[in-house]
Amino acid sequence: MTRPTDLSYYRQRQSPIFASTVDPRFSYCTYVPSGYVHGDGPPLPLAVLVHSTDRDAQYVRDEFVTWAEEHNVILYAPIFPAGIIDPEDVDNYKWLEYRGLRFDLLLLQMLEELRGIYNVDTERFLLTGFSGGAHFTHRFLFAHPARVMGASIAAPGVVTLLDPTRPWPVGVGGLEDALGVDLDLDEIRKTPVQLVIGDRDVETWEIGIPPGAPWYLPGVNDLETGRIERSDALRRSLEESGVSVRLDIVPGVAHEGRPLAPPTKRFFSDVLSGYTARAAGKVDS
Repeated sequence: MTRPTDLSYYRQRQSPIFASTVDPRFSYCTYVPSGYVHGDGPPLPLAVLVHSTDRDAQYVRDEFVTWAEEHNVILYAPIFPAGIIDPEDVDNYKWLEYRGLRFDLLLLQMLEELRGIYNVDTERFLLTGFSGGAHFTHRFLFAHPARVMGASIAAPGVVTLLDPTRPWPVGVGGLEDALGVDLDLDEIRKTPVQLVIGDRDVETWEIGIPPGAPWYLPGVNDLETGRIERSDALRRSLEESGVSVRLDIVPGVAHEGRPLAPPTKRFFSDVLSGYTARAAGKVDS
């Protein structure tokens, strides 16, 4: 793929919001660290930061800037606007598919666009999201584990269990029929996973699922169960499938994204250290 020979001012450091050439209804912003060298040398690693329901992509990007500088990582924050197809809809991207629109495949296409601009590794990347972004993050992991270097899932509201006996999106049963991808448990087991949540994240007004809803699951996604219990149910389902999970519960924090970012940065740093060591042949894969 041919990249431009140099970068414009607005493609460096904190970028403005750019419309995607894949589909201009969707957009993104980036951060390029000062250590980036534009050329054909080793590509920089990539961290994809998925916004919450508020579509706070620039805010999330800025929260990770110092970390990206320290680790020489490019940040990419996609923007999936509310109101795509249905004017009042705010949840579209969380389920990967909405009325025929595949947000997981859209992200992969947008990353291919990014690779045409920067010398960046888009084949396997760090992925995180808070709240609505956590919905997307764990479902994307289940659908495309080979593309995820490490996944940090921060305070999801409704969870999909890694349980092939339950139909998608309550579980991963029928994933091939739903999304056209096979469930690859071996690849999921290779991916480091973190769950992070505040110990005061107890409100259920936004996430209560009534009986009869397609993603209702008694004891997990029901009217009475909060985000902490749901995250724990997701953790158990991952561990029961042989996935190594790191759980960080942050004291004194309710449903807030910013206080959950430090544990995610520490997790990403650890994942990058292992990734770099494997690339150098210092440890077994």
